[in-house]
Amino acid sequence: MSTASVQLRPFQPGDAEAFRCLNEAWIEKFFGLEEQDNKILGDPEGYVLAKGGHIFFAVADGIPIGCCALVPVAPGIYEVAKMAVAESWQGRGIGRRVLAYTIEQGRSLGADSLYLETNRRLANAIHLYESLGFRHLPPKHSPYARADVFMELRF
Repeated sequence: MSTASVQLRPFQPGDAEAFRCLNEAWIEKFFGLEEQDNKILGDPEGYVLAKGGHIFFAVADGIPIGCCALVPVAPGIYEVAKMAVAESWQGRGIGRRVLAYTIEQGRSLGADSLYLETNRRLANAIHLYESLGFRHLPPKHSPYARADVFMELRF
């Protein structure tokens, strides 16, 4: 299937399982699930949406193949979190499309900045973030043991 047929859309009822599965796949491949992962992935509606956040999906033939969340952390600041693309769809620009869409949505929500945490082992992801304007920040405390790269995009 061509990437042109991939649609981007917000979270819909029934998407929680896809959000969990897409993220568990990459987290378990590279690191192992942490307590904070289990909280968010076990209840994205309560942990993200009910707190004023948003979750976006890339969908092909009705099947979610990628996702990304915006989690409010302070007035005007959202964390870009739980970005994932199904392994069989990687390398086709889906991650770039999902992240660009997420950035656009953050801007339209009136965010002053977007923040993210990642790990240096995820070099392709870091390159993608840099290419879309994220800049590195000094290290800080994180609920994730694996977080060792911190970035921000200011509008």
